[in-house]
Amino acid sequence: MSFLYNKLKGKIKEKFGTQEAFAKKLGISRTSLSLKLNNFSEFTQKEILDSMALLGLPGIEVDKYFFTLKVQKTEQNDSELKEVINE
Repeated sequence: MSFLYNKLKGKIKEKFGTQEAFAKKLGISRTSLSLKLNNFSEFTQKEILDSMALLGLPGIEVDKYFFTLKVQKTEQNDSELKEVINE
């Protein structure tokens, strides 16, 4: 399962200027943050809560920043679309 972090990346840039500055404040490396933002690693619950606090975001908005699912095309969807087009 992959997540979209565009909104989170925008807020990080707005509040901290760089992902490196944010990562340092969060207590992780820039590389670790990059891996998380690119779905190669997962955020821990503590990192999510700390991120929300550092970014000044209300907890009720956590889903918008950390749990927006990335929709992926599947071969099945492509096949179904071709069938509909050919009908």
